[in-house]
Amino acid sequence: MKRLFISLYLLISLSFLGLGWTLDALWQQHDDEAELLADAPLMAMAAILKPMSPEQRQQAIATANVNATYPLRLFSADKITLADDGELAPGEVFTTLTNSGRQMQFIRLDQQVLMTGPIDTDPRARLRGLFTLFFYLSLAGVALVWVWPLSRDLKVLKQATEALGQAKWDTRIKLSPRSQVKPLAHTFNEMARHIGALIDNQRHLANAVSHEIRTPLARLKFALALIPNYCREGADETARADFIAGMTEDVKEMESLLQEMLTYASLESAQTGLRQENCDLSALCRQVIDRLQSLSPIPITLDSSVAKLLFTCEPALIERALQNLLTNAQRFAESQILVTLSDEKDRVTIEVKDDGEGIPEEEQRKIFEPFVRSDTSRNNNKGFGLGLAIIKRIAERHHGEILLFSRPGETRFCISLPKRELNRD
Repeated sequence: MKRLFISLYLLISLSFLGLGWTLDALWQQHDDEAELLADAPLMAMAAILKPMSPEQRQQAIATANVNATYPLRLFSADKITLADDGELAPGEVFTTLTNSGRQMQFIRLDQQVLMTGPIDTDPRARLRGLFTLFFYLSLAGVALVWVWPLSRDLKVLKQATEALGQAKWDTRIKLSPRSQVKPLAHTFNEMARHIGALIDNQRHLANAVSHEIRTPLARLKFALALIPNYCREGADETARADFIAGMTEDVKEMESLLQEMLTYASLESAQTGLRQENCDLSALCRQVIDRLQSLSPIPITLDSSVAKLLFTCEPALIERALQNLLTNAQRFAESQILVTLSDEKDRVTIEVKDDGEGIPEEEQRKIFEPFVRSDTSRNNNKGFGLGLAIIKRIAERHHGEILLFSRPGETRFCISLPKRELNRD
């Protein structure tokens, strides 16, 4: 908007200055020419009459007045008096106006004064009106040159906004690079892209959740139908306990799915709500490794170049991301898991490597999408496919990224995060 205001201000200012100066110069030239032209006939006639006698002058004037545009008359010098009691200087043209606005001119010839008039003061006076009209039309033309493209682009923006309001999420604005509202169009396109991505993501999540929750819900419905058989008198207590335990597991599975979904949804906004603080990443990694080591016989090794690494982040989210990576590694690793913590110049990286069978190349492109699970033999369709999607969102929330390298016998996930100053506001 500042650019728009400045361009409009400069356009109007420069247009006023340029057109005003040009028209003033033209009009001044016209006035100078008009003044010279107005004096020229009288001075020429005075030059002709000067060597003549008074009688010859009268005769010449009488001849000149026949069908004359400039009527001439001769007076005795003592009959002409100026307003300040001054006298006409020889050879000097004196000009005055009558009450009706017509012009009269006088020039002295010895003891006589030659007068012409009354005549129209400015035969081209109507040109002033034309010049004024031309001035305002020129300003209107300059303003039109600036306003018309702006109006056209704003109309395009209005139509795009209406289309977006009608749920056409693929609406985009294409404007000339020289457009005054190009930054606004860019902002609109980013907004439309983000909204479209959110809508698609929510739709995908809703479809995926309905699919994931269908299986435990169907088992619960089937179990509810069988409750009378297990609760009747004389029923096997062990079978009843196993039956109730199965129902409990189904409920826990749905609770776990909903909790994962809530975590994923809470990370929807990647730029706001970050509760950052200084955290020792080395201590955090050791804490997560110690907690998860008891869940699997496969050893987890920490390789860190520094004993203490302070980093500005949201510790709970970084801990969750590392926990998800280690849980996945424990599921697929054959004999070892290696966690590498690196402190680079402007970034910090956390890498988790396992020696499992690897992720097929065709699955690597979509492995970070929600509800996508690997089809490898060790997976057995476990989990909900939200773990890596949550890690990706955590990395993006910290303005970082997660990278994947996988081949048979080695899989590496690397979380790369830029260093940032702690915001204490």
